[in-house]
Amino acid sequence: QVQLVESGGGLVQPGGSLRLSCATSGMIFSTNAMAWYRQAPGKHRELVTVIGFGGSTKYDDSVKGRFTISRDNAKNTVYLQMNSLKPEDTAVYYCNVPRSWYSNDAVFSWGQGTQVTVSS
Repeated sequence: QVQLVESGGGLVQPGGSLRLSCATSGMIFSTNAMAWYRQAPGKHRELVTVIGFGGSTKYDDSVKGRFTISRDNAKNTVYLQMNSLKPEDTAVYYCNVPRSWYSNDAVFSWGQGTQVTVSS
């Protein structure tokens, strides 16, 4: 059974930084692309960024230049470094294996997510 456990969220002021982690188990991590998604209050879950098994990346325009996705295949973990955070980044963040690099669909059941709140 695949497990996705997100952590690292919290309350941060605008302009601040956070680093999210997603520990995975029950899947062959190294041969899968991984993605971060987010769901803001009252909105649908959306794809934020993807990293391929070879390390190639794609970012939504709203986070380009501010967020960095990375992966550690030895630890079966994917990370999201978030800098220059804005109030509009407030959301619950989730990781998953993407069905596509251009849709919001994911392969596995969702984990509990980690709450990121950007507020002064």
